[in-house]
Amino acid sequence: MKKVKLTAETKNQILENLLKRNPSQYTQYEQTVNDIISNIRENKNKALFEYTAKFDGYQLTEENILVTRAEIDAAYKELDPALIDVLKEAAENIRSFHAKQLRNSWFDAKEDGTIVGMKITAIERAGVYVPGGKAAYPSSVLMNVIPAKVAGVKDIIMVTPPGKTGVINPGTLVAADIAGVDRGGRGGVEQAIAGMAFGTESIIKVETIAGPGNIYVALAKKAVYGHCSIDSIAGPSEVMVLADETANAHYVAADLLSQAEHDELASAILVTTSEKLADEVNKEIDGYLLKLEREPIMRKSLDNYGYILLADNIQDGIDAVNEIASEHLEILTANPWETMTKVRNAGAIFLGEYSSEPLGDYFAGPNHILPTNGTAKFFSPVNIDDFIKKTSIISYSKEALSKVHKQIELFAKSEGLTAHANSIAVRFEEED
Repeated sequence: MKKVKLTAETKNQILENLLKRNPSQYTQYEQTVNDIISNIRENKNKALFEYTAKFDGYQLTEENILVTRAEIDAAYKELDPALIDVLKEAAENIRSFHAKQLRNSWFDAKEDGTIVGMKITAIERAGVYVPGGKAAYPSSVLMNVIPAKVAGVKDIIMVTPPGKTGVINPGTLVAADIAGVDRGGRGGVEQAIAGMAFGTESIIKVETIAGPGNIYVALAKKAVYGHCSIDSIAGPSEVMVLADETANAHYVAADLLSQAEHDELASAILVTTSEKLADEVNKEIDGYLLKLEREPIMRKSLDNYGYILLADNIQDGIDAVNEIASEHLEILTANPWETMTKVRNAGAIFLGEYSSEPLGDYFAGPNHILPTNGTAKFFSPVNIDDFIKKTSIISYSKEALSKVHKQIELFAKSEGLTAHANSIAVRFEEED
């Protein structure tokens, strides 16, 4: 990994390099994505089936688009029983964590008849896109579906690429069943996103779409936003480790590589006050690369987006952490909890040497679908709020309105909206 002295200039250079991975930078693909979405919107199943044959090599039909109960039962038989138990235990942790985010509708009533409040309602129908093809991620199925289920969504639709044989990964099917997917279907990337956003003869239109994916998934979600809601427009995965001289280099190197193996655009950054630790981490990485399976991907990732930043002091390191706003942040300092209180921007924070990032990916319970590319400055992990909507409630008695009607009329007239003012005034014509 590149070892760099942390300065304002180097920090800005790294930020600029990292932002090149933002989905918004890939404008050359937008027209292709938009054309596919328009075709799906207009021609529905016909276009969906044609694109699936073209991109996935599978002949999709109205008869085979939906996953059957028999397929799910077969998936259970194919999967290692021990893995099924792990999926169930992880699901319970995720369910328990997200249940704590639930909020009730509330109302504030006063004696004069003034009532204001907030009515919280689950979205009726949610769509979940699950990547397929070269890799399958049952963990992402759990992380997307369970918060929706806990929020009270009545109808959850999952769509995933079928591959050339039409067979869906058994881990994906079992995870979907455990999480509570109501309907599963076959469909890849842009056409699946468009199908859920606008509906086809075989896919029911949803109110929100969640789920990770490649650049085409990100651009498709961006294109349909407004026709439905989306969780976020995610970029490549990233991890940052903030460490001092007390950190274990063997652990730090392993944690950096756990994200670098995702893809060649993944980012892994160590910020440390210890040059000794920096050198040890580099040596440990070299050793790991000799024995880990995805060595070519990790090496390319580290060559392009891997950095070791040497900070003069821990506060400078924290400032860099807040500016870069990484998806995952591990804090391996003498007092990680104290350091954590100074961190403002991170998708998820992992404290101490036994809280490595994969713990959050698979098992702990907090959601692993996190803001990337610096968007942790203003976005949050997927949570219950992604699957609910809030409605304001207002109820005034005549007594309550009579106390303030002249103020409201004055306010409306100041904006030139006399019909607004009249709507209030007519209720007190006899009195005036």
